[in-house]
Amino acid sequence: MTRSFSFGGHIFEVAGDAGLYWPDQRALLVADLHLEKASAFAVGGQMLPPYDSVATLHALETLAGHYPVETVFCLGDNFHDDAGEQRLGGQAAALLRGLVARTNWVWITGNHDRGLTGRWGGQSAIEVEVGGIVLRHEAEKDCTHPEISGHFHPKFRQQVRGRMVSRRCFVRSERKLIMPAFGALTGGLDAGHVAIMTACDLGPDERAEALVPMRNAMACFDLSALSALAK
Repeated sequence: MTRSFSFGGHIFEVAGDAGLYWPDQRALLVADLHLEKASAFAVGGQMLPPYDSVATLHALETLAGHYPVETVFCLGDNFHDDAGEQRLGGQAAALLRGLVARTNWVWITGNHDRGLTGRWGGQSAIEVEVGGIVLRHEAEKDCTHPEISGHFHPKFRQQVRGRMVSRRCFVRSERKLIMPAFGALTGGLDAGHVAIMTACDLGPDERAEALVPMRNAMACFDLSALSALAK
């Protein structure tokens, strides 16, 4: 039983239920933190418990302490909006400041936070290439390199004993690996949704699969039958 898999010529280990640890690079990858989402809703008059940023960063701190992490790559939509970087404060800010101080922290900008300024340290980029793999927020159809991205918040849904069970999942094809959202206050898109299948950019003989983290293992589900709907 293992939570490791290969992609782009490298081995990755599923960290928690929504992160990746990359042993060759001693790197932790997460996507779609959506920090300060609750406060963004509050600005619009919809009040939600303001604990999402602390919960998200606590989970990230736990993973960073579990692995020998030197670099953290955050693959876009790090904050729920451009102003979220300024709203972050208190315990959440202290957690983030500590994490950034002890790692090489790389912010990949996303569609929610294109104006990210690096207020809390680290470096920002639209995309980076590491070990021959491109890291960006949203998959690009014409990219010929192996690519890891986020954006779609994939979830795998299945009927179990009469009720629908939903779990975060990774979606992998030959050249694309789409990560689930790491944020505590994020929804999800069905792994077989046409938008995700299109982003997988499958060739005629390629297939896509959902990688679903379990407690001590990882379940794989073939999504190839659904990919025909995206053509």
